[in-house]
Amino acid sequence: MSTLALGKVGRRPRLGAITGTAPRAAFGHVVRNEVRLALRRPIGLIGGVALPVALLVIFGKVPAFKQVVPSFGGGDIFDAYVPVLMCFGLAMLALLGLPIQLVSYRELGVLRRLSTTPVPRSWLLAAQGVVQLGTAVITIVAILVISMTAFGVPAPKSPGGLVVSLLLATAGLFAIGLLVAAVARTSAAVNVIGRVTFFPLMFFAGLWLPRALMPSALLDISNYTPLGAMVQAVQASMKTGFPPAAPLLVLAAYAVVFGYLARRFFRWE
Repeated sequence: MSTLALGKVGRRPRLGAITGTAPRAAFGHVVRNEVRLALRRPIGLIGGVALPVALLVIFGKVPAFKQVVPSFGGGDIFDAYVPVLMCFGLAMLALLGLPIQLVSYRELGVLRRLSTTPVPRSWLLAAQGVVQLGTAVITIVAILVISMTAFGVPAPKSPGGLVVSLLLATAGLFAIGLLVAAVARTSAAVNVIGRVTFFPLMFFAGLWLPRALMPSALLDISNYTPLGAMVQAVQASMKTGFPPAAPLLVLAAYAVVFGYLARRFFRWE
């Protein structure tokens, strides 16, 4: 059984408080169990943290990435890849890490077993969200700190704009990830759907062809994808100031639409 056999939660904590069946402290136990499970199976840490950070270091060591290119707004190629690698880590967690874990709980009957305890099943979903969000914060902070201290990337021009951009991007991508968990019946299906979604989105984010070098038709498409809009908003926050409204509205739309769809189609069993 996952979540470490529900750990301390499975001991049926004292009834009462927030839902009428379980005390508030029980949610902390659920979160701690999910953290322990994530550390025992560090797939999210490898794909969501280690891989983008490793790519950052590799790109930073390549001399060609430090060349100033006029089409990059006077910056170098490496600067343009900083928001792309933020997208990489966040998308890995949202499109693969979160849905794989939730679908595996459904496959293993963890959610059904939870119904026999005082703990609401929604707490498990919320705890997974906390774990994945915490991992995303580690990724983004690591990329920012390493890029600024080790490779001379300037500090963001608009820290507030950067935070708003990242929050909206996180909401939109995690809503998509929850929809993947809703429609996929098995972990194998999650792997297929997640990868089929991940790689095209990363293309439009500029991983293989930077957005500044995209033909106008591809750039227009990129602007309306969640990762393309994220890169646009984050890049503006770091280089010019508070991002324009267009990418923020695109990210907000993804959060609202896919959040509604995920809630509409998600099933516990």
